Amino acid sequence: MKLVIFSGAGISADSGISTFRDSDGLWEQYRIEDVCTPEALARDRETVIHFYNMRRKELLTKEPNPAHFAIKELEQYYDVEVVTQNVDNLHERAGSLKILHLHGELTKLRSTADESLIYSMDGWEQTLDARCKKGALLRPHIVFFGEAVPLMEQAVKIVSTADILVVVGTSLAVYPAASLVHYAKPSAVIYVVDPKTPPISGIRNRVETIRMNAAQGMPLLAKQLIQLS
Repeated sequence: MKLVIFSGAGISADSGISTFRDSDGLWEQYRIEDVCTPEALARDRETVIHFYNMRRKELLTKEPNPAHFAIKELEQYYDVEVVTQNVDNLHERAGSLKILHLHGELTKLRSTADESLIYSMDGWEQTLDARCKKGALLRPHIVFFGEAVPLMEQAVKIVSTADILVVVGTSLAVYPAASLVHYAKPSAVIYVVDPKTPPISGIRNRVETIRMNAAQGMPLLAKQLIQLS
């Protein structure tokens, strides 16, 4: 049976990673226009590179939490794929095998001249003059605001195959990613794990909600799903 996990910032927040949209999140300290747009990179490369270096440095101090490990455990009972809005590597570090990062990956850089040239990083620091093999400057492998989401079509295909769709730690406020839930087939059951109920009124599927944060609610749901398997 196919189980798709659609995860968002809430699952990373339970590992202590700074989020953007909460009242004390990163957008309280930085303007989107200054650190997360193509125009910002062109205008003030140093600030943008520094911002993502600090995100990577922070990530090195964090660990996967019980929600990540519960998702990994479900692989013993289901065909599990993870579609995540998160750019961290906590799903990977928990051992999940099939992960699609919709908004890019913090631990990778890509060429500004050729998007297919993607490089994994060893440490946290990107130097300002780092270049690809073609000589072009490198940039964070992140989908900036205003840019297309290149893996969206692939994500739609994955979600449309789900027998069970678990939405965990996302407010369903960031588009186009938030629209993914509408591609679930009519027979799929959708479970939502979040302390607040995201906007799900337009979803035609059967929806079960667990009003808990990811680190508490996901292990609980995993036990239920294992019993159903």
